[in-house]
Amino acid sequence: MDSLTFPIIDPVAIEIGPIVIRWYALAYIAGLLLGWRCCVMLTRRAPVFMTSEKLDDLLLYATLGVILGGRLGYVLFYKPAFYAANPLEILMVWHGGMSFHGGFLGVVIAAFIFARRQNIPALLLADLLAVAAPVGLFFGRIANFINGELFGRPSDVSWAMVFPHGGPLPRHPSQLYEAGLEGLLLFVIMAAAALATRARFRPGLLLGMFLIGYGAARSFVELFREPDAHLGFILGPITMGQILSMPMILAGLVALVLALRRPAIKDA
Repeated sequence: MDSLTFPIIDPVAIEIGPIVIRWYALAYIAGLLLGWRCCVMLTRRAPVFMTSEKLDDLLLYATLGVILGGRLGYVLFYKPAFYAANPLEILMVWHGGMSFHGGFLGVVIAAFIFARRQNIPALLLADLLAVAAPVGLFFGRIANFINGELFGRPSDVSWAMVFPHGGPLPRHPSQLYEAGLEGLLLFVIMAAAALATRARFRPGLLLGMFLIGYGAARSFVELFREPDAHLGFILGPITMGQILSMPMILAGLVALVLALRRPAIKDA
């Protein structure tokens, strides 16, 4: 069966003596920093509610939310029994294991705390983060591809690949599907809505768009992505990723409806 050759890339980007920096870590750093710069640029067009100094502090909160939430989400959603028996493994993030849904909840909690402490409108802050989030998603999925993890189901499409840990069969490069849909496409949609329309003046509208967009994209790609080996399919053909995405879609619809019902705020 014809298939593309998987580009073997060393997961270690830089190694100097005992110092080891992996592409996975660099992807998170790139996503956070570029997402932060995106927020800085958006505040120049959005209703004035944050200073550049507050945005610097927001980066720290978002980083903690992504890392702690992403790790705890993976522990609780995907391997609770394993980590209950091996609690020290929870700290070994270099072994892999991060959940977007957990990271999302972590950022929600961190942003809520930040908004309360800084006396910032929570929905406007959520809209700002919603536009920047696909940037981090893109780099995260590229890192998954480099690691040869979270690969797709067996396929005979011409662009299928044989992944190092996926057995002898060619598979969908589902990480690239997610990078394209959850990352690039969703970012273009969110940025266009934020910059070319007045969506930013209806608090919660951009947040709703992101929740629906991510949930729909993730649910679609799950049709091509190999379910986690220790979980398999949860309900018939339904995967854990689809189950966790459904509440996001529903919450997005609620946020969208409520945002459209509220009067638009005035341009500051």
